[in-house]
Amino acid sequence: MKHRIGYTLIVLICASFSFAQNGPTNYKLLIGTYTNAGNSEGMYYYQFNRDGSTSFINKQKATDPSFLVTSTNQRFVYAVSEGGNGRGGVNAYGFNKKTGDFTLLNSVLSGGDHPCHISTDRNNRFVFVSNYSGGNLSAIAINADGSLSSEKQTIQHTGSSVNKARQEKAHVHSAFLSPDEKYLVVQDLGTDKISVYAVDLNNPTKPLSENPVSVFNCNPGDGPRHISFHSSKPFIYAVQELTGSVTVLSFKNGMLNKIQQINMFEKPSEKKSGAADIHLSPDGKFLYASNRADYNDLAIYKVGANGLLTWVQSQSTLGLAPRNFAIDPKGNFLLAANQNSNEIVVFKRNKKTGLLNDTGNRISVGRPVCIQFIQ
Repeated sequence: MKHRIGYTLIVLICASFSFAQNGPTNYKLLIGTYTNAGNSEGMYYYQFNRDGSTSFINKQKATDPSFLVTSTNQRFVYAVSEGGNGRGGVNAYGFNKKTGDFTLLNSVLSGGDHPCHISTDRNNRFVFVSNYSGGNLSAIAINADGSLSSEKQTIQHTGSSVNKARQEKAHVHSAFLSPDEKYLVVQDLGTDKISVYAVDLNNPTKPLSENPVSVFNCNPGDGPRHISFHSSKPFIYAVQELTGSVTVLSFKNGMLNKIQQINMFEKPSEKKSGAADIHLSPDGKFLYASNRADYNDLAIYKVGANGLLTWVQSQSTLGLAPRNFAIDPKGNFLLAANQNSNEIVVFKRNKKTGLLNDTGNRISVGRPVCIQFIQ
């Protein structure tokens, strides 16, 4: 009997440990929005429970905080203010993740009009800002107190491409550090180029090489927008906004080489694409990419051992214009930010198949366009 009780206890302990490692976890959500339509006030903070339900905690007034990022220790938040006519900026906030209270530290100009993306390094020495209408990117140093320096390194892109309505000039849309933080990979929708810059985070004024170490030319009219790095293999997945496709690239020593390009729809059609965001599942087995315009769905792919993608299916986001989406760190849920229907839809992920099921849970917020999980 003692042996049986001991065995039972071991099983229960192991099961509890397994659930703690792999089961659902409570998180917080930080949500960025567009405020220009008048139905949003700025940034919103929510509780996200392990069953997929949510509850409001706090909000912070801000102007068009359409993309944001937290510091590694989650004590600071950096949010773009997507203005034009010389008003493009970045706001730095002190942040209490327990209460959701924000303290504005300072605001600086982003170096170009309509900043639409921001990222940072692991040690939070810089933020890297993509200025869409300005056609440039800026590296802005972070001060010891979390505020932003007024000094910045700005690199201007030039050129155009074949889509005269959308590619009349350079439009830098995102910039992501490589996992080893040796390179910054920059997507320019206007010129159909993905540029790779060398990074020296120890240089306080010029962390980026003046010229790219390599440039990958996408197909004319593709419109590269965002990328996702594979967590354990040397691959980058780039979502092409204008053609509604995903480009698979090998990435080694700063060099990019295409190994596949695949549509975000099962069959070609006359529908208009507006591809937006792209993320791998935490285990790297599935890839998701959102498409707006006439689609309003997520393309789901299985990722092979060689990095190549196999189409699985498309999943409606149950709303309009999924500009952004996020997968929780354990891969249990996917949240789709439907900008034009003013709602975030919560899906449950099947880790084995990659498929999504609607939980019925919703977050009602005006023009949501950025979601960050807070642990």
